[in-house]
Amino acid sequence: MKTKMIYIIGMACMTGTLSAQTVVDYSTFEQKVLDYSQTLKQSVAQRTAMQKAMKAAKEKGEVHKAEELENGDTLRQLLARSRYLLFKSPDKWTKSQKIRAELLFKQFEDIKHVYYYSLELGKIFSTNYDKDVARAKLALWYNKIEEYGYDTFTTVANSIENHYERILNFFVNRSTNAAAEAFNAKIKAFRASFRGVVDMSFFLFRLAKVYA
Repeated sequence: MKTKMIYIIGMACMTGTLSAQTVVDYSTFEQKVLDYSQTLKQSVAQRTAMQKAMKAAKEKGEVHKAEELENGDTLRQLLARSRYLLFKSPDKWTKSQKIRAELLFKQFEDIKHVYYYSLELGKIFSTNYDKDVARAKLALWYNKIEEYGYDTFTTVANSIENHYERILNFFVNRSTNAAAEAFNAKIKAFRASFRGVVDMSFFLFRLAKVYA
């Protein structure tokens, strides 16, 4: 049992499911490990049951019909058809999307957490106009992500941590580097039209004449 627990702890830490801050509180850490183990078991059990059902139907020469949810979707259809609603805020969902989202979040609680964390991050950038207020809210959001420990968001949180001040400069006059990126694309297209550049000084001269 102890060996199995150590293995699960190692796997959880390697995948980023458990953060370093969680390790400090052993009781919380132990519970996280047990939750992670339970999630893995449920996922494997569901997949195994589906594979067995499909194999049994194939052996009998029957067409396997997956279990349908309340709105008529199978589990795979639910995941496939929920893709676009996750790109929208809840107030822009249609009636059918609201029903589908409710079923999706009921079946996959981790998707629900990730979706609302992403909405919260977007709201910080869309509603805050003061750099100091944004700094505080970003710090709170970062702490939540660290506590949640989801590996994908840990990557985003690390990017914010590494470029904290430069990201916060957005809130000074709410401008991005979109103009610089657009101009860079024009330069690349201009260079591609010549199939490369031999004389750099002449290229810069022409570039200045065209875009200055």
